[in-house]
Amino acid sequence: MGIYLSAPKTEKVSEDGENDRLRYGLSSMQGWRATMEDAHAAYPDLDSSTSFFGVYDGHGGKVVSKFCAKYLHQQMLKHEVYVAGDLSYSLQKAFLRMDEMMCGQRGWRELARLGDKMDKFSGMIEGLIWSPKGGEVNDHIDDWPSEEGPHSDFHGPNSGCTACVAIVRKNLVVVANAGDSRCVISKKGQAYNLSIDHKPNLEIEKERILKAGGFIQYGRVNGSLNLARAIGDMEFKQNKLLPAEKQIITAHPDITTVELCDDDEFLVLACDGIWDCMSSQQLVDYVREELKTESKLSVICERVFDRCLAPSAGGEGCDNMTMILIQFKKPVDLDTSAGELPLSPDQPSESRTGKSSVET
Repeated sequence: MGIYLSAPKTEKVSEDGENDRLRYGLSSMQGWRATMEDAHAAYPDLDSSTSFFGVYDGHGGKVVSKFCAKYLHQQMLKHEVYVAGDLSYSLQKAFLRMDEMMCGQRGWRELARLGDKMDKFSGMIEGLIWSPKGGEVNDHIDDWPSEEGPHSDFHGPNSGCTACVAIVRKNLVVVANAGDSRCVISKKGQAYNLSIDHKPNLEIEKERILKAGGFIQYGRVNGSLNLARAIGDMEFKQNKLLPAEKQIITAHPDITTVELCDDDEFLVLACDGIWDCMSSQQLVDYVREELKTESKLSVICERVFDRCLAPSAGGEGCDNMTMILIQFKKPVDLDTSAGELPLSPDQPSESRTGKSSVET
């Protein structure tokens, strides 16, 4: 059977919600994979003016994606610059904080608690389909004090996950991404990527990998990982002479900020199980067509999965699938002082860390 099942698991875990600014639907499906390693988080009312959505695509196990779904938004909330209004910097710090929190006795204990079983040699834990409950937004927010114990020298899990997060505050969307999950916005039917797929052969990723002492073989980092950025994967982050953002694999996210206007219809956050089967524009076209007759957004996500699911095991359409669809309510609130420029055709917005250049 290997990494695939003899028949796909097509049961879907779905959810819908809304507030006065937006409505959303989401769904997850295991598919042909032997285990479900995706996780997600959806908080339309993270605080009085902010909505938070995240897709976490695990590899080597689900424990890191579960950890991020539970804690990443909490760490963003507690950062002092978040209170001051700097969403980009607080997101960046929250991504990097995940790696720090998963180390040592405290990290080992929390990973073991989240997982069904743990391989003490690899740090890999696997579980079931999971997302945090709405009441857990502000649970367990503390200073994450260190603990002494038999796993005090635990360097963190060798499994990992991508993280693609979108925050909506008034008329701003802030997207943070590490890995190859993707966020796309539809502007009058035109798809614009708000994140870049961090693959090892991208020049900026390749340069960092080689400088940190890694190599790329068959399109994979050190011949194994087909991502250039991820949370977890601590075996690639052991160079004590380099900061976190310059390690072979880094959790440091690209940040993109977009000012919404009346042309903006919806956002899609999805793991690569979707993007392997559909381009950004194809998915936007499909969603727009479905919206003509279907009002429940989670149902549209479910139909995307059914469309992408391969007829047999092997190749595209066999991965875990997770998708969040966020539709903006009109009119857009224009009360902001950020002054971000709208997207230009065929160009993602300028981010804090530079310009993205992924084609749709």
